[in-house]
Amino acid sequence: YLPAIEIGAPIRSTGLATVIESNNDAYPVGATVTGLTDWQQYVVFERGFRVLPDDVPPEAALSVFGTTGLTAYFGLLDVGRPVAGETVLISGAAGATGSVVGQIARIKGCRVVGIAGSEEKCAWLVDELGFDEAINYKTDNVRRSIRAACPDGVDVFFDNVGGEILDAAINNLALRGRVVLCGAISQYNDVAPTPGPKNLSVLIGRRGRMEGFIVLDYLRRAGEAISDLAGWIGDGELTYKTYVVDGLDNAPQALNTLFTGENTGKAMVRL
Repeated sequence: YLPAIEIGAPIRSTGLATVIESNNDAYPVGATVTGLTDWQQYVVFERGFRVLPDDVPPEAALSVFGTTGLTAYFGLLDVGRPVAGETVLISGAAGATGSVVGQIARIKGCRVVGIAGSEEKCAWLVDELGFDEAINYKTDNVRRSIRAACPDGVDVFFDNVGGEILDAAINNLALRGRVVLCGAISQYNDVAPTPGPKNLSVLIGRRGRMEGFIVLDYLRRAGEAISDLAGWIGDGELTYKTYVVDGLDNAPQALNTLFTGENTGKAMVRL
């Protein structure tokens, strides 16, 4: 959905920047702006950046009020369409997007089950974020654990991972269950084509639906999401966590934490 990064070009990335020189009154010197900064110390732009209000912490602007928060909000509410009392299952649940998805589902009155990669992350999901249950995919039998945690089936599966976990969730889908395809990080580094889900026929009998989405389609409605997210944070119903690495030279290390599972919450680099 975006062109490949050319060899030798800066790595594409959202970031925050301080305006140090300007010919545009919309971007005064000293303002903090957010937009597509890429991995670089300086960026020249004409438009497409947003001035950050003084009362918004930089970490929040890049996480819960940034693309990951918007992804969680619109992916769950517009695509997944959860109803109070339903069961929502999230893979990559301790990540920046998944952790917000689970909290929104809880706020909407759903039973929430998260899948993460360590006991520490699972404890964070249950003890601090209010998930009903958490599954450690590295030590638990995921299929059996989903069945046990979701005895009436999975009404909404918010998938950030793909692969075998997607298979397991489809197998436990409730009648008219919905699968929100947000990401497939388990497959991004595969050198050979990855086999697709082996059990798509389950969707027929369960009258299930799978739908992919890209947050870029919802940017015009960002204000709606940010208003709700800010309200929930202010009421103490929603929280967020960031994983900050210092120095542009360490940006590759920060990116790699998304694949190793070292990060909890939004990974970002501080220059």
